[in-house]
Amino acid sequence: MSNQPGSSTAAEPDQPTAAPVEQTAPADVAGTAAGTGRATVAPGAVVLALVAVGWLAAMLWSTRAAIHSAEAGVTAISLSAYALPGVISAALVAGAAGALAATNPLARRTERATLRFLAATGAGLLVGLAAAVAINLTYADNATTNTIAGTTAAAAIIGGAVAGARTARVVGAAASAALATLIFVVAFSRARDPLSDLFGSGDSQESVLTAAKWVSRTESLLAGLLAGLVAFGYLTWSRRTARRDTAAPQPRWPAYLLAGAGPGLLLLLTEVIIRVGGRALLDLAAALSDADQVAQTALGTSRIDNGIWVLFVGALTALVAFGRTLGPAVDADEDEPAG
Repeated sequence: MSNQPGSSTAAEPDQPTAAPVEQTAPADVAGTAAGTGRATVAPGAVVLALVAVGWLAAMLWSTRAAIHSAEAGVTAISLSAYALPGVISAALVAGAAGALAATNPLARRTERATLRFLAATGAGLLVGLAAAVAINLTYADNATTNTIAGTTAAAAIIGGAVAGARTARVVGAAASAALATLIFVVAFSRARDPLSDLFGSGDSQESVLTAAKWVSRTESLLAGLLAGLVAFGYLTWSRRTARRDTAAPQPRWPAYLLAGAGPGLLLLLTEVIIRVGGRALLDLAAALSDADQVAQTALGTSRIDNGIWVLFVGALTALVAFGRTLGPAVDADEDEPAG
């Protein structure tokens, strides 16, 4: 009687309990991590912070050298307005990277989002205050210096606040990609003149403007590709280093999309900070002459276009690179053992 199909003894061999437990274990772990809201840790944050702070110091030093080399005050104002975007973008990255380095140990000990956000904002504040003090001590004491110092400090604080998010690995990937993009833009300046000649820059003003537009598009395209590849590489590396922590959620395609778009978002955020905090300096530079006003307007438009290009190209590059790592979907019927 116990061997009949309807009995409980006959059903036990056909319904083993070990296989369902093994199949649902990864899902349970991921669900537990998502349910607790555990903050992730950005690997290599200390090295990233050191490089980002060093880049900010280099931008501040180069800006100071350019301003002090100007023979007249009018030229110094124009050069300050021209160099302000590079300083602000470097301050954003330095504030975010410093905040990641400061909050990584905190993320391993506590799950309180408020405490992590306050610590990240405080770290960004320290970076901003250090940069502002350095500007006030080394630059000339005038209204232009105060504008640069205040805007730089505000940018670092905003960068630290952004790094207070739970998705520290995504912020780390975006900061790494943004830093690589900023370094690339400075290095690309050496190739602008040869590329202008290649794109047909001549004696006419129309040919010069056309060549400059193509050079700008080339720079934005290459910067976006670099941003997407660096963001993808950082997230892939962080995913491999986090395999030992089974409770840490693994990044999926939205994380790669956001990390690739991060440098473009940073450039657009830089423009917002400049137009709010550095409005006085920009207006002062535009009021020097009609040519300066046209130049400042053109530079602002070019920076916005560059940020949009880097945003979309970086996001698409990171998403495509992540998609190429995915294997073919496994059919559920193939996982079940044969009769």
